[in-house]
Amino acid sequence: MENILEVKDLHISFDTYAGQVRAIRGVNFDLKPGETLAIVGESGSGKSVTSRSIMRLLASNANVDNGEILFKGEDLVKKSEKEMQKIRGSEIAMIFQDPMTSLNPTQKIGKQIAEPIIKHQAVSKEEAYKKAEELLRLVGIPNPEKRMKQYPHQFSGGQRQRIVIAIALGCNPDILIADEPTTALDVTIQAQILELMKELQHKIKTSIIFITHDLGVVANVADRVAVMYAGKFVEVGTVDEIFYNPQHPYTWGLLSSMPTLETSGYLYAIPGTPPDLLNPPKGDAFAPRSEYALKVDTMYEPPLFKVSDTHFAATWLLHPDAPKVTPPAEIVARQSGFRTKQLQIQPSDDLSQMSGQDLEGPQDKNNLSVDELTTDRDGKGEANEPRY
Repeated sequence: MENILEVKDLHISFDTYAGQVRAIRGVNFDLKPGETLAIVGESGSGKSVTSRSIMRLLASNANVDNGEILFKGEDLVKKSEKEMQKIRGSEIAMIFQDPMTSLNPTQKIGKQIAEPIIKHQAVSKEEAYKKAEELLRLVGIPNPEKRMKQYPHQFSGGQRQRIVIAIALGCNPDILIADEPTTALDVTIQAQILELMKELQHKIKTSIIFITHDLGVVANVADRVAVMYAGKFVEVGTVDEIFYNPQHPYTWGLLSSMPTLETSGYLYAIPGTPPDLLNPPKGDAFAPRSEYALKVDTMYEPPLFKVSDTHFAATWLLHPDAPKVTPPAEIVARQSGFRTKQLQIQPSDDLSQMSGQDLEGPQDKNNLSVDELTTDRDGKGEANEPRY
């Protein structure tokens, strides 16, 4: 199936008084029609910057240093602001994180929903308002004829989020970007919004990019998951592969910190904080926080290793010469339930498309010495023992 969206080697930086922050450092992904791709990671990992770059809604101090964003074969990076205005809200729409700041408190809801319809579609004001009323009914707002004439403050938090979804769906976009749409909602309303998005996707056949830091949300909505850390994708796979056969230590940490029905005692917490991208660390950016770090992690950035045709992870633990480590007990339990044939781990054949930084170093990273792959970052001569 042909991809509706392809992001290739995207690099984005921000000019600040302290220097240049390299927020996105070589992101690659694609999106197929009707697919839901979830991008997960801690705050500051680059999820929202990645999504906003697709809409070209970056701050004035942002720079797209390299890369392509191909939408239906056309590079959005090269389009003018006037051309992007025809795409935003029409072909690519976005649901923002906080509905109260997304809605205009001085305008009635009906006008705000009808505005993009009038702008992008050749319809009269009356037709636009009629469609706005239908959209309110579609997203589950009762008595839409009356509620059309009300202001945002007259709605609950969950209802405001439904209205923002209605605005985004006004022109039947090909891609819907949802930037943490359930973060500010309680668990019950959160479940309703997620169910609503699944129903609407089935009805209008749109593709969704779902941005979140909550892995529990991902399991219910996504087809594929991309785990993001320090401006890069460190693991990509189907929902089952990420949840039940994760390979990257960062993904292990995220899953171990997520409560389940079997959870007892204390939850695991990933030590440390994400790196300062004013001066990105050499090698694997997660190495300083990882209990499984090897010496090579401080020297070279790992390429994406192929776990299956749909599963890739950027960790030196997947190198054929790397020491065998035992994942946390929580992850071992998940992997034991993963009912698939034995997967052969090999380096990705697509290394040629990686950035120059990914491939820097005096030697081929797939032919590193055994010593480099079996010595920990402190030089003690053996792989770190897991302490999860």
